[in-house]
Amino acid sequence: MRPILRTRRTNPRRAVAGVVATLMAAAPACAGSGSSASEADLSVAASFYPLAYAAEQVGGTCVQVTNLTPPGTEPHDLELTPDDVESIATADLVVYLGGGFQPAVQDAIDEVRGATLDLLAEVDTAAAPPDEADEGLAVDPHIWLDPGLFATAIPPLVDAMESAAPDAACDFHANGAALIEELDGLDAEFVAGLADCRVTTLVTNHAAFGYLASAYGLTQAAISGLAPDIEPTPDRIAELVDLVHREGVTTVFSEALVSPEVAQTLADEAGVQVAVLDTLEGLTPDEVDAGQDYRSVMRRNLETLRGGLDCR
Repeated sequence: MRPILRTRRTNPRRAVAGVVATLMAAAPACAGSGSSASEADLSVAASFYPLAYAAEQVGGTCVQVTNLTPPGTEPHDLELTPDDVESIATADLVVYLGGGFQPAVQDAIDEVRGATLDLLAEVDTAAAPPDEADEGLAVDPHIWLDPGLFATAIPPLVDAMESAAPDAACDFHANGAALIEELDGLDAEFVAGLADCRVTTLVTNHAAFGYLASAYGLTQAAISGLAPDIEPTPDRIAELVDLVHREGVTTVFSEALVSPEVAQTLADEAGVQVAVLDTLEGLTPDEVDAGQDYRSVMRRNLETLRGGLDCR
């Protein structure tokens, strides 16, 4: 198994290094979106959309990927169907985020006959606040919302896929290098796009954007915690109204898969607007039909952030 170049993070305004060109000149990578189960060299069960996306990009036509979280479903609250449990049990590789992010998936891991990969154990993460840890979350799981950090999860994914299917016709190594290059490029777009913003306080519906904020010189102020279903107290709303006024915030960011009611309440009390950020925990059916993917939605998020934070 060949080592794959790992991206390294430096600081919030880091320069982004591309993947070495010789990696891109490797054997044909068989890029594509997975073959049928009968033709695939490797079956992968991915716990939710970003991991399914990464597995498809690395695996190309040699991998059949099953996304366990249906489009438009909030993955924190995923309940597995019998078919899902069977997909997990029979997959050659199960890719998931541990740390209490999707308890149903973690509970099913014991039944896996193939290999498993917890990507949260492979990257640098931030510990969950004590009150969230009491609810079962060990770390902040939202690594995919910072493309530079997400890139560091690709080498262990490549290693796991190569180990599970060493004789696959596709070059997982070259595909992984290409995906890292794309993520690094997206990271560079965020660095440039958020370099000069009048507002640097990011008021969000829940604390999903901590890694993104840290990477690009912003400060996250979340209405609720790491889990989106935790109700904020009236005192928390009052604190955030004061913060909005003090910091000159003009936009409260709600989310695509979560009710905007609380964010709208805060915005109404503070006299500011609401804009929608996508946590990319799953695409909506309309997004799937429109052919959107991780990259296109992240670029849409960047434009939403630039507008809401008054960036030049």
